[in-house]
Amino acid sequence: MTKAATPLVKRLAVIGLGLIGGSLARVLRERGAVGEVVGIGRGEANLKRGVELGVIDRYCLDPTEGVRGADVVFVATPVCSIPTVVERIAPHLEDGCIVTDGGSVKEFVVNACEPLMRPGTFFVGGHPIAGTEHSGVEASFATLYQGKRCIVTPTEKTDPAALAKVVKIWAYAGSAVPVMDPATHDRMLAAISHLPHMVAYSLVNAVDGYDRFGGELLAFSAGGFRDFTRIASSDPVMWRDIALTNQEAILETMDFFSDYLGKLRTLVAAADGPGLEAFFRNSKEKRDAIL
Repeated sequence: MTKAATPLVKRLAVIGLGLIGGSLARVLRERGAVGEVVGIGRGEANLKRGVELGVIDRYCLDPTEGVRGADVVFVATPVCSIPTVVERIAPHLEDGCIVTDGGSVKEFVVNACEPLMRPGTFFVGGHPIAGTEHSGVEASFATLYQGKRCIVTPTEKTDPAALAKVVKIWAYAGSAVPVMDPATHDRMLAAISHLPHMVAYSLVNAVDGYDRFGGELLAFSAGGFRDFTRIASSDPVMWRDIALTNQEAILETMDFFSDYLGKLRTLVAAADGPGLEAFFRNSKEKRDAIL
């Protein structure tokens, strides 16, 4: 990737310097697309580490101070906290400042944050579809978004120039940048991201609670179980907020999944070999096609 001739963002304020926020700061630095990066958060030790690692130039514990002079603010906090954060910083933003976010739920965030922006400042919803089960600035890395997608979710109120700049930021990070409305985003992510996390969390709890044989079953888990349930190591606070703010879509996909699990149970109970093979083959073919 080539470097920017001049910084796209003069001063970037990152609220929530973890995997998501730290990785964006890292890649924009590497691309020469940002002048100064200010880290904002409550954990001073994590922020100091961000300075030591060169992820940020300086940090501030007070978000109202940290966003002063920023032309872009990236809010990378748990979903339920994003509107509260935006409400707090909105009166202190410079004219022309763009606020965007990395939340996994968009309708809740966009509907809450757009009305908080005063004239001359702008909110553009975004969701980078990338991550690991790790957290904190030390977990961040510059290639996290390379070859991934970041969905940007404008509304009819979104400023076109602000939207274009946010799209360009994520393109600099190495992502494809599809644009869709917030409601469509939430229903799609409920199926491809939120449901798998619900299943993984449930499976770990189910196996841990299955005491027919006594002892600790999880201690005997091998590669398949660990690979399947890797995402159950994700941040519980983040996933609590996602479940609360995308409740309707998640429940719909959970019910749909339950229907398929019920169909599979029926095949197993009937010892239906051809039916089981067809069920498994269809799944394998669909899974292989996305690799």
